[in-house]
Amino acid sequence: MLERKRRNDSIEITFVLPVDAPPGPVSVVGDFNDWRPGTHELRARKDGKRAVTVELPDRSTHAFRYLAAGDYWFDDESADSHDGANSRLHT
Repeated sequence: MLERKRRNDSIEITFVLPVDAPPGPVSVVGDFNDWRPGTHELRARKDGKRAVTVELPDRSTHAFRYLAAGDYWFDDESADSHDGANSRLHT
């Protein structure tokens, strides 16, 4: 799930997943972090979910995927669109 919060010239995108599905560490990996695993690792929240927030420029498009333990890559079904193997979001 994606949560969005508008700032002056940017958008804060919060990537949200259940705390245990999939199990183990999960990071969001995309063109905004040069596809580096672990840069934006999701952390537990008080509401029983885990999340990480990334600030992105307004009016931009980004490709991303999630990477879980065991080299398990997966998409976000709530993404704005999909392009091949990647999820896409439009700010």
